[in-house]
Amino acid sequence: MDEESRSLTERLRRESGGTPVYERLAATGDLAELADVLTAVGQPLWARELVAFRLGLAGDRRAFEALVLLLNHRDPPRCASAAYALARLGDPRTARAAAALATNELRVAYALHPVLLLAELRAPESVPALITTLRRRLSPHDPYRRVALACVEGLGTLGDTRARPVLNEALAHPALAEAAVRALARISRQR
Repeated sequence: MDEESRSLTERLRRESGGTPVYERLAATGDLAELADVLTAVGQPLWARELVAFRLGLAGDRRAFEALVLLLNHRDPPRCASAAYALARLGDPRTARAAAALATNELRVAYALHPVLLLAELRAPESVPALITTLRRRLSPHDPYRRVALACVEGLGTLGDTRARPVLNEALAHPALAEAAVRALARISRQR
């Protein structure tokens, strides 16, 4: 079991109170049983998260909608687990959904994990979405510096020359300048 899976199972075991239902869902290999939980009425959030995560890791696309909802949740550990599972799901809709969440100004407080996911996916949607999100974060006194920093780092990882102008603008922001220098250097090396 990897660290993300271990962290999720420990967190959800505590949340569930270690109920027999939790133990059954954590242990079963029956994907149909797990998928049934996603559509069953009255399931607790911890159960939906657990089965969506497990289905995502198994590559079962029935988890897609639940994972996207969790990616946009107000609780960062839920977002992180959803991003991890979505990155492994292999659903072609993932990058488009992450780009929509990352660029939604009404939900910018929850954009960190969609931004991180976009950088990991390296999809065609990644660079334009990260550029858009970063450009909006460069206004004076923007409170979402972690999102801006994740955009700068993601653009450096992706190494696309289209990011140069916005990364040059980021140089003027003390909280982003060092990361922007590194990102620009990576882009120059990849030419």
